[in-house]
Amino acid sequence: MRVAVTGAAGFVGGAVVARLREHGHDVVPLTRREWDITTGPFDLLVDAVVHCAALADDRAPLGQAMLANRFGTRNVVASARGARIVHISTSSVYDAFTPSVRVREDSPLPSRFLSSYSESKVAAEAELPADAVVLRPHAVYGPGDRTLLPRVLAGIRGRRLVLPEGAEVSHTLTHIDNLTAAVSLALTGPAGVYNVGDDTDVLLAAVLREFLVRRGRPDVAITSIPYAAAFAAAGVVERLSRAPRLTRYAVSQLGLERTLDLTRARELLGYTPGPTTLAGAEGW
Repeated sequence: MRVAVTGAAGFVGGAVVARLREHGHDVVPLTRREWDITTGPFDLLVDAVVHCAALADDRAPLGQAMLANRFGTRNVVASARGARIVHISTSSVYDAFTPSVRVREDSPLPSRFLSSYSESKVAAEAELPADAVVLRPHAVYGPGDRTLLPRVLAGIRGRRLVLPEGAEVSHTLTHIDNLTAAVSLALTGPAGVYNVGDDTDVLLAAVLREFLVRRGRPDVAITSIPYAAAFAAAGVVERLSRAPRLTRYAVSQLGLERTLDLTRARELLGYTPGPTTLAGAEGW
């Protein structure tokens, strides 16, 4: 199958390109050099498009996020010419104000948002045709990740890492290998929306402690701040700074349960994810 991959220079896009090539597909990697998706449609002569390109920044201005995520997706759809579209969305389309507890794909999408990222990704999904496949991973990590877990390291002060509720909450994380496996299945699987993640939920604090050890910081202690206090503090920081280091969105992702129901992907796509693993994290 001839498959175009947008965002091919990114963490997710690069991993998708490698996975599909391993499985014998003729892959057309698309970076901004070949096509800036915000500028308009592109002539794609392919069987499928895996749309990975996105502005994944919860601090970006809404207009900028909408241009990249909503209107960029619109241009991808206009360029697909009847090809299968596999859209990499996010669990951030679910309500960030409340815990996500084994949330299902048919849960109502919110009308209130804590970040431009969430709002623009909800809008992006609305641009897709009915025969597209939408994948909603949460917290994608693995070799090549330069954002998610490394961002945690940036929050260390001395030998302390202060997190809302001490991150003692359950999460469905998504190893990059599990996400790319879902992409491979989605090329020929039934259309629809699917949560994807690792095979079992984990305690976020336990994963972060292991990550710190593997990255050579076993001396760092995770300490807790009440969720309400962290959320209020982040609100103040957002009002005072154009580029806040702390956001209410980040607090909501770290301090509330974020678990996904994977039943639909397992039953309809044949998705069989592996466990959460930090193998090789020393080199990330």
